[in-house]
Amino acid sequence: MIYYAHSRKDDIPEQTYTEHVCGVRSRGRDYVQEISCYAKCDSTLLSQIIEKASTIHDLGKLNKENQDVLAGREQDEKLPVHHWDAGAAYFLRNSHLSVFSAAVIQAHHKGFPDFTVEMNRGDAIFRDSAIASEVDRELPELEAIHNHLVDSQFEYDREDIKGDKSVFLRMLLSCLVDADHTDTAIHYRKYPAEMSPVRLRATERLAQLDRHIAGLKQTGADDDRNALRNEMYLACRNTDIDAGITSCDSPVGSGKTTAIMAHLLAQAEKRGLRRIFVVLPFTNIIKQSVDIYRKTLVLPGENAEEVVAELHHRADFESKDARHLTALWRAPIIVTTAVAFFETLASNSTAALRRLHELPGSAVFVDESHAALPAKLLPIAWKWINEYAAEWSCYWVLASGSLNRFWTIPEITGSENFRPVPEIIGDELRKRLAVYENNRISYHCDLFPKGTAELAQWISGFPGPRLVILNTVQSAAVLADYFSEHFGQECVKHLSTALTPNDRGNTLERVKKRLMDKKDKNWTLIATSCIEAGVNLSFRTGFRELGALVSLLQASGRVNREGVLDNAEMWTFCILEDGMLRLNPGLKDAAAVLKGYFEGNRAIVPELSTQSLADEIALYGLSGKHKNLVTNEKLQNFRKVEEDFKVIDSDTRLVVVDPVMARRLQYGKVDWKELQKVSVQIAKYKLDELRTPMIMDKIYRWNLEYDGFLGYMAGIVKLKKYSGGAIII
Repeated sequence: MIYYAHSRKDDIPEQTYTEHVCGVRSRGRDYVQEISCYAKCDSTLLSQIIEKASTIHDLGKLNKENQDVLAGREQDEKLPVHHWDAGAAYFLRNSHLSVFSAAVIQAHHKGFPDFTVEMNRGDAIFRDSAIASEVDRELPELEAIHNHLVDSQFEYDREDIKGDKSVFLRMLLSCLVDADHTDTAIHYRKYPAEMSPVRLRATERLAQLDRHIAGLKQTGADDDRNALRNEMYLACRNTDIDAGITSCDSPVGSGKTTAIMAHLLAQAEKRGLRRIFVVLPFTNIIKQSVDIYRKTLVLPGENAEEVVAELHHRADFESKDARHLTALWRAPIIVTTAVAFFETLASNSTAALRRLHELPGSAVFVDESHAALPAKLLPIAWKWINEYAAEWSCYWVLASGSLNRFWTIPEITGSENFRPVPEIIGDELRKRLAVYENNRISYHCDLFPKGTAELAQWISGFPGPRLVILNTVQSAAVLADYFSEHFGQECVKHLSTALTPNDRGNTLERVKKRLMDKKDKNWTLIATSCIEAGVNLSFRTGFRELGALVSLLQASGRVNREGVLDNAEMWTFCILEDGMLRLNPGLKDAAAVLKGYFEGNRAIVPELSTQSLADEIALYGLSGKHKNLVTNEKLQNFRKVEEDFKVIDSDTRLVVVDPVMARRLQYGKVDWKELQKVSVQIAKYKLDELRTPMIMDKIYRWNLEYDGFLGYMAGIVKLKKYSGGAIII
């Protein structure tokens, strides 16, 4: 009799149990071998458990009812008996020496349970109580069939984890799940059978970057500033540092993007690292960084997209039909968002966790780190940063032009956990770089709340080109729509995550082109915070809705960027909710702190960044839910950690705005790189309210108006106009 692991689909035949189990075991071994040299502890245990778990993970599929479905003798959309329980039972039946092998098998489709709950279940630990007795009765038969099909020899030493248990278990599950998903995807022809990884080749890429920097023509009137940029590059490249976590505080225009990449490549060469992550706060600045890195780091004969991966969304899908769309961390250089990166570290979802095992042995550059995470998530993030540095050979650089040194705040790090974080560049060079910031811009405020029309008239009275940043996607779209109607569409540009990556890129290019024309002054870019960091743009006057101090400082970096104007201004304003403009409740506390600084006539300077965070925590504290994140992490309450760790506190879904791509998703094969370029992320509750149709597993089709100016907000603004602003989106 032939036993199967996966059923026939269209012209693709069934996959045998033996083929799948051996394939998963082989891939699991490879993944563990790749990261073993970076594991400071528990590498042997990781190897032992992955051997056991990968070999037994699908034992329950040998159940007769399951085989009837897999062989096509019975028709059912899913297997009638949960197949993961048999594997858990296999390792729990005699002793609890292999409890983590059982746990990871139970979790390989649905993620880990909360261990504090599970530990109270006694003999039912990591078991499916509804079918446990039936599975126990048939277990000898399943084992006999398995042993006939697959050679199985294990070591049953006590599974004693010496390092951080939660991180270890996520890493273990990552190896198993990725081996399982990848083998399945290859069988169903979603992936090529052989996928040769592109290597980092740090020494060669650093040499190429050096040649690029040396070949740049240092033109322009400000030769002293160009000389300082070169000094910054060399200081970052050549600094000798052994710490696992470092920081870099460098002002606007200091060449941080390439300087820190040189530093990361040099450290990768020194430490034998295999991958570099560039973690950015906003999706729109990914393309600019990716373009720079592809131009400077790709070696002759290489495919640029395979060397520098551009990941905009967390494209994580559970179903077999959608698994191939998951964005994996397999490129040598990965540019992604803080949301995607840190929520992966917190994840208990198998679709997201499958890429985690690619992180050990990586250099991680958290750029604009002040904006990466809200204060409430910093305690647990700091814990992870330290553990991946200490136990998995990760090297971290936390950098920003307005760096808030959150690791010096006891409420975040815990008084017993404070560790100094060395700077990449010295105080003397930082002071010389900061000279150009002193007189670049002046800060002003008008805190009287303004509705849409009043705000538009007020802004238009200032010299342009003007930059306006609002705190919600809706407010930005509403104000941009008002400008277009009342001042003409040629007088306004709009940029937010309501636009797809493709359209954001096109808009940015048009904005850059207009800024190059010094005679083209009477126009306004209206945007969200996605524009306030990491984008090389320079406006005449800036406006930002009241929010966090660091956001204001970063937004000011898009005004008079090169310091050529003597009287550039950055204004802070407040909005009046008028049925169209909308406040962001998540910024209430940070906005109150900044308002207090203005009312107290405090100077708005980068040195205030850390103090503003400390003041926010002192005034409003950290919520009990987020204080408990660290506790739940220590207790292996995986589901609770995933639930509470949300960078953006809303459940979002991938929404395709291109009708052609939507049809291809339904009827053909689509690569995740193509998918992300024509899609947006929208909160699920909004999709439910608007009755947006779902194409497949967590992927939706936008059925309202979409255009290249307002993005998906074009349809929503139109709805709100017709309803007199009654629709709340």
